[in-house]
Formats: sequence, C-alpha cells, structure tokens
Amino acid sequence: MKIRYVITTALAALTWLSALAGEPLAINVTQCRDMALQASEQMRRADNERRMAGLDTKVATTNFLPKIEGTATGTYVFPDMDMMGSKLQMHGMYVAGFQLTQPVYAGGKILAGRSLARIGEKVADERYRMTRMDVIANAENAYWNYVSVLGKVALMESYMHLMDTLYNQTEAAVTVGMAVENDLLRVKARRSEIVYQSQKVANGADLCRMALCEAVGVDYDTDIVPLEEVFQNLPAPASVIDATPADRPELRLLEHQVEAKRQMVKLTRGDFLPTVGLSVGYNWYGNIKMNSMVEAMPGVYVPYTQKFKDNMGMAMIAVKVPLFHWGEGIKKVRKAKLEAENASLDLDRNRRLLDLETRQAELNVHDGFNMISSAEVAMVQAAENLRVTSDRYAEHMCPLTDMLDAQAQWQQASANLIEARAQYHIYITAYLKATARLGIEK
Repeated sequence: MKIRYVITTALAALTWLSALAGEPLAINVTQCRDMALQASEQMRRADNERRMAGLDTKVATTNFLPKIEGTATGTYVFPDMDMMGSKLQMHGMYVAGFQLTQPVYAGGKILAGRSLARIGEKVADERYRMTRMDVIANAENAYWNYVSVLGKVALMESYMHLMDTLYNQTEAAVTVGMAVENDLLRVKARRSEIVYQSQKVANGADLCRMALCEAVGVDYDTDIVPLEEVFQNLPAPASVIDATPADRPELRLLEHQVEAKRQMVKLTRGDFLPTVGLSVGYNWYGNIKMNSMVEAMPGVYVPYTQKFKDNMGMAMIAVKVPLFHWGEGIKKVRKAKLEAENASLDLDRNRRLLDLETRQAELNVHDGFNMISSAEVAMVQAAENLRVTSDRYAEHMCPLTDMLDAQAQWQQASANLIEARAQYHIYITAYLKATARLGIEK
C-alpha cells in the first residue's frame, strides 16, 4: 500500500509538472482520481481532523494519571508587622513546593470522557472515508462529463462534414437544374443551425474542462486530453452490483452518534455522584525574621533576631458528596436518555433511507445499461436510414427534406448514445459510493 502511494504521488507530481510546463495534460480516469485526492484541501482537512481526534484521546487518557504541579512565591512585606512588642520582618520571604493530585473516583466521568474521545476518533475516520469518496465521485463525474462533451464536439464536426457534402451536392444539382434554389437555401439554414449548436457544444466543453481542472487541482487554462472514451470499459451490471451490505460512513456516523449520546448519559450522571481525590504535597519556606529585645540580665536588654526556615509535607483526601439539588441531576439524566433515544430513532430512520438510496443507485445502473442498449439500436437504425436516404438522394429518388431529416436523426441518435454511455459511468460511480466501495482497491 505504501509503495502504491509513493508511485501515485510521483505520477501525480510528474503530471502537474507537465501541466505547469504548458503541455497538454493527458490523463485517464484513475490518474484523475489520484490527482484529485492529492490536490484536495478537503482531504487534508479531514486528515487533520483525524490527527486532532487522536490527540484528544491521548489527552483524555491523561486524566487517569496524577497531576504534579510546582509553585514558588516570593514576598516583600512592608512595613514590619508589630506582634506583641516584636517585629515580624518578611523582606524576601519565599514559599516553594510541589503538589501531586490523583483522582480516585469521579463518578465515572473520566471513563466516559475517554470513551467519547475514542468515539471521536472513529467519527473522524468515517468522515475521512466520506470525504475521500466525495472527492473521487466529483472528479470522476467531471471526467466523464468532459469526455462526453468532447464526443459531442467531434460529432458536431462530423455532422458539419455531412452538411458540407450535402451542400456541394445540392449546389451541383441546382447548377444542372435538378434542384431548385429553395433547396440550397434550406441547406444553408441547416448549416447555420449546426454552426450555432457547435458553438454551444464548444462552450460547454470549455466549462467542463475548467470543472475538471478544478477537480484535479491544475490551472484553469490547462488543456486536458482524456485517455479514455465513453465507448470503452463498459462493465455489465452483474460485474458491478455487490450483494453484500453497504458499509456506508454515513451509517457508521449515526451509530457513533448513538454511542456518544449513551456516554453523555454517564457523563451527566457523573456530575451528581460523589467524587474522591487524593492530594500529596511538600513545601519549603524561609527568609522570615522576628526582631525583638530580650532581657539578658536584670535591667539589661539586648536585640535578638530569630529566623524561620523549614519544610513540611502534607497528605489530604477529599470527598465531595452532592446532597440536594432539587432534583436537577435526575432531570438532566432523563433529558440525556431522551437525547440518546432520539439518536437511536434517527439511526433507524436513516438506515432505511440509506438502504433506499442504495437500491435506487442499483436500479440506475441497470436502467443506464438498458439505455445504452436502446441507444445502440437507435444508432444502428439511424445510420442505416442515413445510408439508404443518402443513396436515394444521390439518385434523385427522395426529396431534400428526407435527407435533412435522416441526418438530424443520425446526429440525435449519436448524441443520445454518447450521453447514455457517459451517464452509465456516472451511475456506476454513484452506486459504488452508495455501497461505500468507491476508491477501494481490489
């Protein structure tokens, strides 16, 4: 897997360098997908969210461990304090020490917090999967749309070639008196219509090209040359449809949401349960002086200074027991349970909706394949009709209107076939996404 990632990254880098050099960017659908994944800001953001979720779990785990804190304080007090004839002097008094605090029991809140953090990791993983499939689906759809519209551009060129040939035939027939001037005007009008349609198709191709440039992360002026056509690599529905249940990230997110709501019940209950904590500390203090006059002998007083400097340890256990809060805890726990129940109901409802979406995507694959079959039959019939009509028109055995109609039917049948095949690729992408198999290497 790592080797494939390195190869994919290298190929994407070479492709980008070619695009930056101003050369046409020739890619197939697999390269399009890989480039989109490499260039997507959404993918990088989803990956960052996964890393943050992992750090949240590590942070939650530290709540089980003792906390050690150190303190140091320096104080200068003035003026000196008078204490029964003595002066207490604190010029630069210091207190320093450390304290170790270990939670013994927190009402289950620490366990629930770590469970929530682990659920957050799973949620981030599923969102990463979902983002990855969204990016791939967007890139593939843009690719096949561009391939489809390029096929229509080529089709309009062929149509124009047929119309030019018909124009030359009609002009020659008018010259020898075998056709009237009105026939030539009809051909000119149809040629103008084809030019208009060709311009629309060319504009659509440019828009699709820019959409594909956006998807793969290259400059909008890049000329992209697809290496695949909609006529290639058309798998049958049987090779695409999978009977195994869909492991959709949307469903997993809802399941994790239910699990998180259940942990929130424990977290809420923990706010109203007893807590027990253990604290151990050790402190040093000094630079405290007591100045006074001491009677050395009867009637004789001399100054005396006593310094205070020592250290001491401390151990403490604290127990906090909530006694009475007017039923606040019970009400909050009930509310949390109702929220968990609502999340479970949402899961059941969305599970059915996601299953319906999967079935619809499967039906679309079958319908798309059937549409191709129908379009191919129509294409064969239109091509044969055009051939027969062209032969008859060349022998002056059918009017010009029949020839124009035959060409229009051939053009429409060809366009329908191109569109049906492109749409079939898009339906397959949508089905693979609906079954959470898009982008999974076999």
